[in-house]
Amino acid sequence: MAHAKNHDYHILQPSIQPFLGALFAFIMLFGAVQWMSAGTPWIFAIGFVGVLYVMFAWWSEVVTESHVGDHTPVVKIGLRYGVILFIMSEVMFFSAWFWSFFKHAMYPMSDQSPAVDGVWPPVGIETFDPWHLPLINTIILLLSGCAVTWAHHALAHENNRKDLVTGLLLAVLLGMLFTFFQAYEYIHASFGLSGNIYGANFYMATGFHGLHVIIGTIFLAVCLLRAMKGHFTPQSHVGFEAAAWYWHFVDVVWLFLFAAIYIWGG
Repeated sequence: MAHAKNHDYHILQPSIQPFLGALFAFIMLFGAVQWMSAGTPWIFAIGFVGVLYVMFAWWSEVVTESHVGDHTPVVKIGLRYGVILFIMSEVMFFSAWFWSFFKHAMYPMSDQSPAVDGVWPPVGIETFDPWHLPLINTIILLLSGCAVTWAHHALAHENNRKDLVTGLLLAVLLGMLFTFFQAYEYIHASFGLSGNIYGANFYMATGFHGLHVIIGTIFLAVCLLRAMKGHFTPQSHVGFEAAAWYWHFVDVVWLFLFAAIYIWGG
């Protein structure tokens, strides 16, 4: 009886995953420096594969914990707070790129003489027409957000597993289509990452957003697989909630990117 649990908190079992996560993250970052300085990508590849393994193994443990009843209402509140704090940190991350873009757009300087005001976009930069492919991608991403909301409503309010799976499947397919069109846009761009501040800001902002779309698509795909196996219930679906929140964050960031960089900044 001395070891009986008389509270709602989850006492974690010892796990090697935090140590492995820190180790492989260090190897990956060290390898990235070696890749950029010496051109050898193998150390980075080893660290990257290790980080992917830790993500899979650690989150598998979390899924197992939810099945055995460790995710009590108190624990679920803590998990939701963690996701909210993570998304807040992502907001600040993208704020830095918006800050840089707005600063250089409102106070441009020429390359020849920093003291003389230049023009924006810089001379020779042919920007994208926001009302063609960028608008199509905006519609695609918003539709994917609608699909996620439909899936969440089907689960939480109706316990309709068919609509849950269908909505998640549509969201994943639309996320993949967005990534395809984004890659097509990059291939046909008339400017690159280096050589001008417009290209640097454009690719860093939209590129990191594209990375988040890929991560969010994988997140939703995992939720789709779990939904097909019957993992979620109307009372317990914190993992799906986290994926939905993350995906809606990606939607909102894209709306700001579309308005600021494609329309206003172009």
